[in-house]
Order: sequence, then structure tokens, then C-alpha cells
Amino acid sequence: MQELIEHLKKIKKGVDFENEKKLFDSGLLDSFDVIQIITMLDDEYDVTVPPSQIMPDNFNSAEAIYAMIQRLSD
Repeated sequence: MQELIEHLKKIKKGVDFENEKKLFDSGLLDSFDVIQIITMLDDEYDVTVPPSQIMPDNFNSAEAIYAMIQRLSD
């Protein structure tokens, strides 16, 4: 999880990924950031995010992103 947070901090500096629970809903992340996160997940975790999984709930927190990685890795 900490490794994921470090990758996220490189994409969007100044965001509290450890504690924030409404990253997308609050506007801290936008659609461009989500595309960068999806690319990072493919590069770093060998996880392909299908279009059906590109929804705000999956990107509102580091925990949600981590849970999506776990689901897609199985």
C-alpha cells in the first residue's frame, strides 16, 4: 500500500493520499489524473483497468485503488 501511495504522490503532488477519502468526488483528482493512474497501474503493477472499472468509487481513495488492484490481479 505504501508503494502505491508513493506512486500516487508522483502523479499528484500535495494530495494527502494517506487520509483523503473523496479524491475524485472533491475534485482533488480529475479525469486526466485518473488516466495517469491507470497508466501507472499498468506499468508498475501489470494491471489493466477495464472501462467498466473506471468509476469514481474506484479512485476516491488510495484504499479504493489498492482494492481495485487486488480484484484485477486475481
